[in-house]
Amino acid sequence: MRTAVDSSVILDVLVADPTHGDASEMALRRASSQGALIIGDCVVAEIVPAFPGGKPDVEDFLNDWNLEFHPGTLASSLLAGKMFRSYLARRKRNQAPRVVPDFLIGAHAATLADRLLARDRGYYRDHFTSLVLVEP
Repeated sequence: MRTAVDSSVILDVLVADPTHGDASEMALRRASSQGALIIGDCVVAEIVPAFPGGKPDVEDFLNDWNLEFHPGTLASSLLAGKMFRSYLARRKRNQAPRVVPDFLIGAHAATLADRLLARDRGYYRDHFTSLVLVEP
C-alpha cells in the first residue's frame, strides 16, 4: 500500500497543532505501518518554511518518518490541469478560491499512490472522485 501524504498532515505534526496534531501523527504512524509514505514537489515546498535549518532539517524529517520523495510526472501534471480547469468552470464567485498546488497534490496521489492521507476540506472529494482518502 502506497500512501501519499498531504502537507496539512505533516504540518500538523511539525507544529504540534493543538487541534489536529495528535490525530495526524497517529494517522501517519498507521499509514506507515501499512506501506510506503510518499510526498511530491508541492508538499515539500509547502513544508520547507517550517524548517529554519533548511534542506538538512527537511531531509532528516523525511528520513525519520520514512517519507519518500517522488516527483510529479507528466501524467500527474496533466490530470491536475484538467481538474483545475473543471474547477474554474464550475466555481461560484463567492466560493473560497483553490490554488493549483491543491490540484497537483491530488493528482500526484491519484497517479502515484493508492490513497491520500489528508485533512480534506472537500476539494479532493469533489475533484478526485476515484481517489481513496484517509483522514486523520
